Amino acid sequence: MFYPEPIAKLIDAFTRLPGIGPKTAARLAFHVLRMKEDDVIDFAKALVSVKRNLFYCSVCCNITDTDPCKICQDKSRDQSVICVVQDSKDLVAIERMKDYQGQYHVLQGAISPMEGIGPEEIKIAELLRRLSDEQVQELILATNPNIEGEATAMYLSRLVRPFGIKVTRIAHGLPVGGDLEYADEVTLSKAIEGRRELS
Repeated sequence: MFYPEPIAKLIDAFTRLPGIGPKTAARLAFHVLRMKEDDVIDFAKALVSVKRNLFYCSVCCNITDTDPCKICQDKSRDQSVICVVQDSKDLVAIERMKDYQGQYHVLQGAISPMEGIGPEEIKIAELLRRLSDEQVQELILATNPNIEGEATAMYLSRLVRPFGIKVTRIAHGLPVGGDLEYADEVTLSKAIEGRRELS
């Protein structure tokens, strides 16, 4: 009620974004007000473009502007391995590493009964279709190391067992450069559980 309607609407729009409270939303709105008009128009076009020009890849369910996505089109990648991630940000994190050269499958979420998200609400059916059609030998479960991610990984491992495919889970544990004294009990437990023999 203290701001003119256009600014109030913009502040309200920014508060709908995750992690943006009223004060940050007001700061962002006033920043937009100070921007050059061409920059604001480019910003608005980018927002509209994200909604109109992106969709899910018909193979891996990653967000893309081409179908199939660039990763699925790349025939040099190992077709026998699929890394399952929860969302596209996880895929980008793994790609940044530049070590993994297999395929992906993006679930677009995780099983979470508390939030009413069951197996039908994420891209599990699409994964099962791929496992039936393709020559996959290993499925890497790279869901997040939280309750929902662990539940999703366990569910998938049981579901995939009849396919006769090797199912692996990414290791969890201590970050490189971290100190044991600052690690929580769950992280330490996972680090001990995921130990390996030194050669």
